[in-house]
Amino acid sequence: MPLIALTGGIASGKSTIARRLAELGAIVVDADAIVRDVQRAGSPVLDAIRSEFGSGVISADGELDRPALATIVFTDPAARDRLNAIVHPAVRAESQRRFDEALALRPGSVVVYDVPLLVEARVDDPWDLVVVAHAPADVRRDRLQRLRGMSADEADRRMSAQVADDRRLAIADVVIDTTGDLEHTREQVDRLWSRLTSGTVA
Repeated sequence: MPLIALTGGIASGKSTIARRLAELGAIVVDADAIVRDVQRAGSPVLDAIRSEFGSGVISADGELDRPALATIVFTDPAARDRLNAIVHPAVRAESQRRFDEALALRPGSVVVYDVPLLVEARVDDPWDLVVVAHAPADVRRDRLQRLRGMSADEADRRMSAQVADDRRLAIADVVIDTTGDLEHTREQVDRLWSRLTSGTVA
């Protein structure tokens, strides 16, 4: 079972790549979805977040108020580190459970871990291949403003809260350039899939 880490900066096209891999037959484990699951109301992770950041980050229905928390952690690196120390261990444990489940249900499948914070949290894990979605910063900034409605300042804050592009590229076994159109990205993903299914992952 090849275990592939797929990462990339915000608005890099990583989700597009993950969707195409799923269409081709990969089992995609989404780190962001796991984060939401482990932070659900009543969870130990949410209780720890409340203790660390106060009740202002909890909405009236008892769920995490993500915009309120984002306002704190995207402007304060120390706060972001404290949040990561709470969330990352729970995400690591749950992702491993899902990898094991995938192996049990579909032995031999390609499992792709769609993980934004690979460099920050999981770079030393034993991946068979690390795939990095990449587009220049100005392209990603434009996408954040045009497609997500962010201001230029907010886009820059979100981008600067992540590791620099060169650190992601330094760990890449495969780089998928998403600067062009969707078809160009899909062609690169399809070539990667042929490589994965032929057993050539080194």
